[in-house]
Amino acid sequence: MITILSYLTSALMLSLWFYNREKKPWDTVFRNLFFASFALYFLDGLIGPESFSFRLSHMVRDIVLLSAAGLCFQWLVRFRQWFFIAITVVIASLTWYQARQGWTQRDSAVSDVALDSQGELLVELREGADASLLDAIADKYGVTYRRAFQPLDAAATDLDDYYVIDVPQDQESKIGKIKKAINRLKGVEWLEENEQINVAPLPAKQLPEINKRFGINDPGVTHLWGFDAMSVDQLYTELAKAKPAKKARIAILDTGVDAQHEDLRGNYTSVKTTYDNDPKGHGTHCAGIAGAVSNNGVGVASFSRDNNFVSISSIKVLNASGMGTQQTIIAGIIEAADNRVDVISLSLGGRSNQSRQKAYEKALKYANDKGVIVVAAAGNANRNANEFSPANTPGVICVSAIDSELNRAVFSNYVNNIDMGLAAPGVNIYSTIPGSKYEAYNGTSMATPYVAGLVGLMKSLKPSLTTKEAYRILRDTGKNTRNTKETGKLIQPGAAVKALVGG
Repeated sequence: MITILSYLTSALMLSLWFYNREKKPWDTVFRNLFFASFALYFLDGLIGPESFSFRLSHMVRDIVLLSAAGLCFQWLVRFRQWFFIAITVVIASLTWYQARQGWTQRDSAVSDVALDSQGELLVELREGADASLLDAIADKYGVTYRRAFQPLDAAATDLDDYYVIDVPQDQESKIGKIKKAINRLKGVEWLEENEQINVAPLPAKQLPEINKRFGINDPGVTHLWGFDAMSVDQLYTELAKAKPAKKARIAILDTGVDAQHEDLRGNYTSVKTTYDNDPKGHGTHCAGIAGAVSNNGVGVASFSRDNNFVSISSIKVLNASGMGTQQTIIAGIIEAADNRVDVISLSLGGRSNQSRQKAYEKALKYANDKGVIVVAAAGNANRNANEFSPANTPGVICVSAIDSELNRAVFSNYVNNIDMGLAAPGVNIYSTIPGSKYEAYNGTSMATPYVAGLVGLMKSLKPSLTTKEAYRILRDTGKNTRNTKETGKLIQPGAAVKALVGG
């Protein structure tokens, strides 16, 4: 807490210095206390465990805010009867900002978010640096290291410069010291934590059946209330007039997919046979939402009525228990991009200790540069989605969940502070589960493949479609919810396709 406390103390001492400018010796006392507390803040910022570029950017931001506060104090001192109320407001605002955006990942040696026990840290080395520079840390603390990622197009990214650091169990209490030691190495560009991710299907109940059948013969469509909310009948009308330029591939990065499911195998393209099963069921449920075979007389349906627009692929990034890490997810994004998929669907995520995670950003850029659009779940904690990764990664389309009344689902994170936030149905969503069975689940995990499926359909009509273009169309054609500010617009597939083809 040293950084935050010394910063806030600096702001307080600065205000008291201005207030006592004409009073000796108090002006000298508060001036000296200001410089002392600011020096402590500055020194602690310089020796922090993050990379120099991270620390510098945060310190510049903090100093600009402190300078603005100083100008504010200088003006407020003319209104002495209101001065202390005003500075209380200013310092409270600085406290809130620091707690929300500041150095929160530096305030404890041990992370408050679970890390991968087989590789707690991700380190990026500078271009040309030899990994042997990590030997000094290995000798002192007994850590081991290995290359984190293997992109096929290594020349297009710095991800091949990342290494995973495995801290032995008896040294985990020293992880703060280990981070500082690593960041002191001249060849280190960036350091971040390899956070653990866990998904679990949220059981739900089936809602009363809807009357619409949308002109298709899948019996489970009567359980798809979201089709009515998203006016899928209008979509099918638009698709009857459209011809795909290609069959777009949607990669489900999850627990795997049951490739032999009766309602998936007709739309499934395998990447590896080891990905074609799903012990958990989470990935299979998402796959059915994004690309179940429509109008085949069994199960449910997807947005692609005649099945000529999209196919589904699976890349396992989570184990049979639904657990994975930042590293496994990024490796999956790289693999999907290297396999030339068109859309990546990430129904996963977790709390993040860091306000910025460069590895996710670099992975997203790697995928985007290869024409891939990435869609991610906002999260199920009823919190701000900007606290969760990969939902908060720049370049991601982030999806919140709504219920059948178009309210934000009680569990859904909100997307107020996300650049590209949208909404889709995420409560009582009926879809495929392993063994050619069907079940209803809740979650932003279920909302995400609705958006991914629609983006895949749009990519089939316009293969050059970019993330920003897709988001703009979905936002502009979307429908307001009960609280659009928190959820983003509810996707309307028919209107989106009409705008895309018409544009």
